[in-house]
Amino acid sequence: MNNVEINKQFRLSPHFTLGELTKTNTKIENVPNEAQVENLKRLCGWLEMLRSEYNRRYADVRCLKADGRCVGEEPIIINSGYRSEAVNKAVGGVAGSNHLTGCAVDIHVLGKEQAIRYACILLDIADESQEDFDELLIEQSAKSLWIHFAVRPFANRRRIRLMKG
Repeated sequence: MNNVEINKQFRLSPHFTLGELTKTNTKIENVPNEAQVENLKRLCGWLEMLRSEYNRRYADVRCLKADGRCVGEEPIIINSGYRSEAVNKAVGGVAGSNHLTGCAVDIHVLGKEQAIRYACILLDIADESQEDFDELLIEQSAKSLWIHFAVRPFANRRRIRLMKG
């Protein structure tokens, strides 16, 4: 195995680090190249807009700072981002997955309502910015629910699906 080190604290955007977008539960090396990092940065731009808009719309107004302002700092939690070929195979990812190029993330959600809210915000962002995404999938396994979201540098398909595993 190659002992390449990555700076996991490297900021891809104000609220997302390279460590968050490359974490894996496998013991397999998961180091993106420069092009994949650029794709992750593009994706994080969307995640920043999602985070900001979700907090603007749904921040818990009961949580107040000492000066009376609303906290509005709900994070977007990433389950999976970039995956090397070996990691993708180990976790049962599909061949040709957008995760392999750093163009996809799986976003943790607290339930169906939050998944739908995230999906609506991402659709609104696409419509308002007139930029497209490749995939917006609400996925579910026997034990969990998540949003799979992908943005490619070009040839985005605007594929939207509700999927059950």
